[in-house]
Amino acid sequence: MIRSVAFHEAAVVELNDAADFYNLECPGLGLTFLGEIESALATIGQFPEATPLLHGRVRRKILPRFPYAIIYSYRDEQIRVLAIAHEKRRPFYWRGRR
Repeated sequence: MIRSVAFHEAAVVELNDAADFYNLECPGLGLTFLGEIESALATIGQFPEATPLLHGRVRRKILPRFPYAIIYSYRDEQIRVLAIAHEKRRPFYWRGRR
């Protein structure tokens, strides 16, 4: 089943900032990062409850090749991406997002 995906506006900024950073480090690496995000979102879309709960209804999908995780909630057939969080920075900073 294909579920809709919506991004919190701050998650969009985090996604773009990370992709830009990787492109500056190595041209094309940002596209690789975005591909990992896309692949992870496809998996989340198929199996939204397969990742561990973090807080309430919020779950985390860790990217295999980058130190980032997709923080999301799942409700009423919609996936809401709350953050594209670096795994080594400010844990739970996204808690106030809906």
